[in-house]
Amino acid sequence: MADLILKPGREKSLLRRHPWIFSGAIHHLDEEPASGSTVNLLSADGHFLARASYSPASQIRARVWTFTDEPVDREFFRKRIRAAIEMRRRLNVESDADSYRLIYAESDSLPGLIVDRYGEVLVLQSLTAGAEYWKDTLASLLLEETGLAILYERSDADVRELEGLQPKVGLLSGENYQLPITITEHNLRFLVNLQTGHKTGFYLDQRNNRLRVRELAKDRDVLDCFCYTGGFTVNALAGGAKSVLSVDSSAEALELCKENIALNDLPVSRHTALEGDVFQLLRKFRDENRSFDLIILDPPKFAPTAAHAEKAARAYKDINLLAFKLLRPGGILVTFSCSGGVDAGLFQKIVAGAALDAGVEAQVVEWLSQAADHPVSLHFPESAYLKGLVCIKQRPEG
Repeated sequence: MADLILKPGREKSLLRRHPWIFSGAIHHLDEEPASGSTVNLLSADGHFLARASYSPASQIRARVWTFTDEPVDREFFRKRIRAAIEMRRRLNVESDADSYRLIYAESDSLPGLIVDRYGEVLVLQSLTAGAEYWKDTLASLLLEETGLAILYERSDADVRELEGLQPKVGLLSGENYQLPITITEHNLRFLVNLQTGHKTGFYLDQRNNRLRVRELAKDRDVLDCFCYTGGFTVNALAGGAKSVLSVDSSAEALELCKENIALNDLPVSRHTALEGDVFQLLRKFRDENRSFDLIILDPPKFAPTAAHAEKAARAYKDINLLAFKLLRPGGILVTFSCSGGVDAGLFQKIVAGAALDAGVEAQVVEWLSQAADHPVSLHFPESAYLKGLVCIKQRPEG
């Protein structure tokens, strides 16, 4: 096992249990390890700090597996996987959904590994050199510990390129299954395409927020922007919305949205789907003096890192400003950011600036975040990526 020696003073983040070591913190390696293999992290004076996976292509050169000197082997990963499964069991996440995140990378002390469960199917994402190095072992253990037979790989996220890894998609274990599959969440059913859908097929992190929208939607005219396959749309209709307009740039996603409405026997007469660019359509709605009682903004990741935050802030402000203008007095805006480069404080400032420029008074009445099966490590704040605000547009005085 190679030893990676840090520059003087660069062990501070490890002492705070942050699991990343960047290339600039490294003094030298006593030998060149294979990509993804395990290295010892040592302070400048030779003290042991942690064991980590090594990634020669990434700026994040090492990701910590353990802060002890325990062996990193098959049984090590079995314990980590078992602990993640047990935590979800204690949280009773299956009480309201048959699909949830089973393993959430650094938050479950398994950097680079994402595993989502969709009913009887597991979907794995290997995002780092370390997860890729151990992928066969991890796949075998996941099947053993869950008792499931089907494991599908969706290692096609852009971040793999930063690790020097090519995208990989396909069946790792089990027989082919019919797509799309059907999942259940809060007594509603959704069709999910695990092969081509966003992330691993569905935005599992929004589970509780979709239910909240269901509770807010009764008798309201709803605009669901970036609706994807209709998670919020279906919940709004199930909550008794007067009407729902679903907007997305993907015709394929909108077709699945319509199928999800029909799957749940919801009134299709109250629903309209519109394909197009959300930014352009919001401006068009403004120019046509259209208005809504409830607007949902759940855009894609505008800022994957802090370096993109300034450009992303302009995009977030633009759509939120337009949404405030389209809201009727007393209307509700449910707005999200999933960008890691925009923290909760900055996001609230952006939305506040949007309200100011729109010339409206608004109140934040709720803060929303990712579901509990996407836990946030206290030592790894980057794992808190989903931010949401529920804002009410105040009625004019008098």
